[in-house]
Amino acid sequence: MKQSYNVYLLWLGTLLALLFKSALVIGVVNYTEFQKAYFADFCAVVPSYAVYLAFIIIVLSPAFLLKGRNRAWFLIGINLILSFIFLFDLWNYRAFATFLSLHAISQAANLENLGSSIWSMSRGEDSKLFWDIPVLMAATVFVYRRSHQINRNKLLYVLLTGLAAVYLGYAHYIFDVSEERGQKQWLFSMCWAPSQTVTGLSPLGYHLFDGYNYIADCRPLELTTQEKNDITAWYREKNEVLPGNEYKGLFKGQNLIFIQVESLETFYLKHTLNGREITPVLNRLLENSLYFANFYEQVSNGTTADAEFMANNSIYPLRRGTEYFRYPNNTYNSLPKLFRKEGYSTLAVHPDNKAYWNWQYNMESTGYELCLDATNFQLDEQIGLGLSDGSFFRQTAPLIAERKWPFLVFMITLTNHSTYELPDKYKELTVDAKFSGTMLGKSFHTVHYTDTQLGQFLDRLEKAGILDNTVVVIYGDHTGVHKLYPEEVKSIAPAEDWWLDDEHRVPFIVYHKNLQGREIPTIGGHIDILPTVAYLMGIDEQEYTTTAMGRNLLNTAKNFAVLSDGQFIGQATTERDREQVVSGWEIADKIIRSSYFGTR
Repeated sequence: MKQSYNVYLLWLGTLLALLFKSALVIGVVNYTEFQKAYFADFCAVVPSYAVYLAFIIIVLSPAFLLKGRNRAWFLIGINLILSFIFLFDLWNYRAFATFLSLHAISQAANLENLGSSIWSMSRGEDSKLFWDIPVLMAATVFVYRRSHQINRNKLLYVLLTGLAAVYLGYAHYIFDVSEERGQKQWLFSMCWAPSQTVTGLSPLGYHLFDGYNYIADCRPLELTTQEKNDITAWYREKNEVLPGNEYKGLFKGQNLIFIQVESLETFYLKHTLNGREITPVLNRLLENSLYFANFYEQVSNGTTADAEFMANNSIYPLRRGTEYFRYPNNTYNSLPKLFRKEGYSTLAVHPDNKAYWNWQYNMESTGYELCLDATNFQLDEQIGLGLSDGSFFRQTAPLIAERKWPFLVFMITLTNHSTYELPDKYKELTVDAKFSGTMLGKSFHTVHYTDTQLGQFLDRLEKAGILDNTVVVIYGDHTGVHKLYPEEVKSIAPAEDWWLDDEHRVPFIVYHKNLQGREIPTIGGHIDILPTVAYLMGIDEQEYTTTAMGRNLLNTAKNFAVLSDGQFIGQATTERDREQVVSGWEIADKIIRSSYFGTR
């Protein structure tokens, strides 16, 4: 009997180990430090220990259908697999504030050249997820040397699985269905903040639920009549009827260049290090620009691709996975389509491989006539992820000069991507010792480099006589150091407010050499780029008001932005207005998943 009990103790030990690892993950999610992930804190943030235990039991109970050493190897294998999944969850959460999902795994092609960026998300404390493995392996050897016969136990399997499933059904009723709703927390629901979903369901439960949602999401969404009416009503409430102002059609018929800058945050602008400007070119451009200083990132899982998607379509991105991989064939009333109606030639240029974020396929689907990727450039200088910004700008300038006027050109930079690698010969700033070896310190150099190359690019266009009749739109795709390395930024001392706070802000600049510079205080985000630029360029508002989810920031009575986690920044006239605005993300999900504009 003693030997038999030892066999069951292995199963129980694995159960407790996975429960503890769940606590560690929840500790990072809710408190950002492993050291604070004690079980007392754990109890305070989860609906019930029993929910966590039920999911673990369901996964481990098949062990009792196996006999002999197969049972032990099954337990060790499951433990090891889940430990790695939890590890990747932590890395993904640190990078994107969300967790590994099947939709994210389907985008694995994007991992090429990202090894250093991925590894930078690791922490020494992550090793705690694997401390139990050697102990349990040693215990397995000890037990099975003394156990001659270990038989299947189908009854125990059915009993454990049945009890766990019944409890989860009961918990679903208590937390999701009943009027009291337990502790006012959702259980089987994808909340605005992924941390809420993981905390309620447990890390393991989250992945099982994600698998269910993945299968459901892969089916085409058929909108009901009511859902179609809801979309129409949302646009009707969103739209404003205001008289035109001095910005309407200000640059009608002129050329348009979009430059989406990798990881460009607002805090870099207008600041110096040891008496030298970090972004002297951008600072100078502000003298002839409309500068939206209260502009917020709204990207979700797709980061760079999401920013590109919003700028071109003014539709909020998906909250799970990315539209570029899940729905690349969708039809939208896009930026290039609007401008092609006005006689513009359209070009999209990307210094990376066309497969990255499924880029070329999507840009062609979006409506760009010509799409050029890394294969169309001479790869004469690579920095970080790929072609350096300097080489990219230098090779793109003559391509633009050859375009038929008027033209729309969409460009993306790369060099300021984490982990902010830059050859010493390009480092021009003197960075204080407190920043030595930090990602923030390294990013000062890469941002300054990109800024310098941008200036040289504009100089080339000026010499070619292009800037007299060209509007240049510059914006950051998403935050960088504050998104990926917030703990490191906070650890640098002495701290200064201008670089310390993570405000989720990226710059949005509309430059024209003959424009009198002005700072626009209106709060907005990526979703607002298309209607704002279209208004300046004289595109008839009726062409996009029923398709663009964003606002014209140059002519609006509203002042807000909604981030991908549901955070509302700004002011709402009424609570109803606030709810309507936030619900835009759910409306966008339905628009994308049903290919609404392609079927109506």
